[in-house]
Amino acid sequence: MIRPEGFRGAAFGNAADGDARTDPVARVRFAAALEVSPDWAYVHQVHGAAVVTAAEPGLRGDADAIITAIDDLPLCVATADCVPVIIEGERMTAAVHAGWRGIVAGVVEATMAAIRDSGDVPLRAAVGPAIGPCCYEVGDEVLDGLAPFAAETTWGSTSVDLPAAVVARLGSLPMWQADRCTFDSEELNSYRRDRTKLRQVAVTWLPTG
Repeated sequence: MIRPEGFRGAAFGNAADGDARTDPVARVRFAAALEVSPDWAYVHQVHGAAVVTAAEPGLRGDADAIITAIDDLPLCVATADCVPVIIEGERMTAAVHAGWRGIVAGVVEATMAAIRDSGDVPLRAAVGPAIGPCCYEVGDEVLDGLAPFAAETTWGSTSVDLPAAVVARLGSLPMWQADRCTFDSEELNSYRRDRTKLRQVAVTWLPTG
């Protein structure tokens, strides 16, 4: 588990933590380590830009970002190469699943706009482990959507830098970055590496007080 410094309620899981979104035992264990409720709000991730607001735990619909102003209500997204992002506001927090399609569609900007539209202000962001440009080989469709972030894999093929694309969309927001590649680390789940169905979670919450 990775706990970004300077955040009220934020954590990124790893492979050893289990798939806490779908495995109730892993979720209870993960929640206990954070001293939060195991009853989380989450979304059916569809690689788009939809943002939902959660007032209670459970599945909150099809979306790739979820926000709340409710104290002690953990929010969760799950990733295994896509970029997990946590955005804290003054009175709200958000969890974002940012794959390349979602990034191009504007999920990061839509989440910050949803926070502002609710009368809050984004204060900081944490960008969790994701596949790096070292290992994210892509074709023309991805490259066309993210051309400014074109890079090269360690084996010489075309890639894009997904974390950098997310950071650019966060603008001047103060941020923390995990700077860890899921493909390159056996400690993290990576769909690109081994086609795993397992995911690591990103969890955020507003502690009481």
